[in-house]
Order: sequence, then C-alpha cells, then structure tokens
Amino acid sequence: MRSVATVTPTTASDSPLIDDFDVDQIGVWGDPSTTEVTGDQIAAYAAATNDPHPWHLSGRQAPIVFAVVPTFTLMAERAMAPVPDHLMLRILHGEQDIRSHRPIVAGDRLTSRSRVVGIHGKSSGVVVTTAIETVDDTGAPVVSQSFAGFFRGGRWEPDAGEAFPEHALSPRVSARPADFVVQQRIDPDQTHRYAAASGDPMPIHTDDEFARAMGLPGIIAHGLCTMAFTSVGLVETVCPADPGRLSRLAVRFAGIARPGDQLSTRYFDLGAAGSDAAFGFTTMCGDDPVITDGLAVVRGQEAST
Repeated sequence: MRSVATVTPTTASDSPLIDDFDVDQIGVWGDPSTTEVTGDQIAAYAAATNDPHPWHLSGRQAPIVFAVVPTFTLMAERAMAPVPDHLMLRILHGEQDIRSHRPIVAGDRLTSRSRVVGIHGKSSGVVVTTAIETVDDTGAPVVSQSFAGFFRGGRWEPDAGEAFPEHALSPRVSARPADFVVQQRIDPDQTHRYAAASGDPMPIHTDDEFARAMGLPGIIAHGLCTMAFTSVGLVETVCPADPGRLSRLAVRFAGIARPGDQLSTRYFDLGAAGSDAAFGFTTMCGDDPVITDGLAVVRGQEAST
C-alpha cells in the first residue's frame, strides 16, 4: 500500500497542502546495473572536468567523482521513485558524498544499486536522500555514495528515514584564512562536454530556453562538474603523486555557476585522523557561494594502485 502524509484541515487558510511522497519507497533497493569501465570513459571524464592529472587523462585511473558515471541513471531513477509526477522536473542537486574504498580503474566490471533512505521537508522544497553502493566482480566494495535531490516547491511536513551524512564545515574554520586557494574557470562549452562524458542529459545544462523555463537565468553548470573541479585542486596540492589517496569528497551545492564564471575554492586543513588527513572547503563565484560544507579525506601514504 502506498503510504502518504495526510493532514486534517482546520481552515482553508491555515492548512498547508502536503505532496504525495511515497514513503514506502524508503529502503527499497532498485534493480542493479553493471558497467565495464574503459580507459576512454575515464579520459573523457577527466578532459570534461579540466583535470590535468596524467593518470586520469590517460585513462589509467579514474578521478573520485567519476564514480557518478556508472551510477547516474540508477541514482536518479531511485531518487524519483517516491516523488509525485508534477515535481520530477523541479529537481536540483542538493548534496553529494562519495566515499572511495579503492580507485576505479580501466577494466573494472562494476555493479551498482541504490535505495531511497530518507525524505525530509524544508521551507522551500523536499529533500530525497538516496544511497548508492558499487562493488566489483568479486563483490568487494569500490564506492559508497549518498545523493540528495532537492525538489523545489515540494511540500512535506514529516521527516522520514535517515538524514544525509554529516559533513558540515564549522563557521569558525571557514572564517579563518585559507591554507590554500585554487582558481578555476568554467569554459563556455563546459556543460556540453560534461553532459557527453558523464551521461547526464538534464537540459538545464545544455538548453538555454529550457533552463529559463525552469526559472533559471539560463544554462547552469552541473553541480557534479563543479564538485570535480574541487577534487582537481585537492589532488594537485595535496596528493599529486597518487590521486587515489583522495578517499572521500562531500559537498553541499549552495548556488549556481554558469559557463564563463570564475570559481575560487578555499581549502582548510582540518588536521589528521590517524594516518588520514581531512580538509574543508568552500567554492565561491565572486561573492556568491557555489559549494559549501565541503569535506575531503586523503588517505595516508600507502599506494592506492
């Protein structure tokens, strides 16, 4: 049976409407999907995200955010599973958390599956959180991800299921001088290149008229592309000899960026946890935040390949 939230109106003016989100979808695994990763796919993704690392551009080893490529379709499908039809095109990417158990490499045969883990109402919409697990052909874990889809204008008062994994950056940390800053530019054709390499067909990134019809100022950059930019800055500065040491990357998408925009990412050393190092970061476009509450974990010095 389909479970929905209901309210008993008191007056026509003070009783908010509640959208028909299907809480029975929480915890239900979708059908698995299997993909064989090629070096060409890895190289194309690196080129589409302006990633200069030779291991990535050669297709030898995938950058951390490449993990979304074999999972994008099933991730999106599960996120939509509990959502009423009239809200499906109102989705924005709210948060993403990628935990790499080991780097993806060319030749990997990966099987992924996803499930909705939470539905949470906010003042301006509804957040649906989805968990994605990816294993190799031996069943060993490769990547664990969390995806938060924000459905603008949705109305949902209850909280159901799990909250998104914590990765908040302390205001005390973000107010201090950054340990290093990386400047990057979104190329005029970036969104088209990223759409082709990632398999993300959302027309808000490639069709100006459609984007405006959705209430946006025009074509906007993919959130995952800007997330990949932040990984490039980290790898270049912290672990250029072994990019696979970047084992976790989590962000909150706080605003939009557009082709031609200049991005500035400020990184903060959060100290060590055992042999690992943690970094917080924020990405700005001028005075406007694009990514907030960034968290990265870099493994110790052991080789990742």
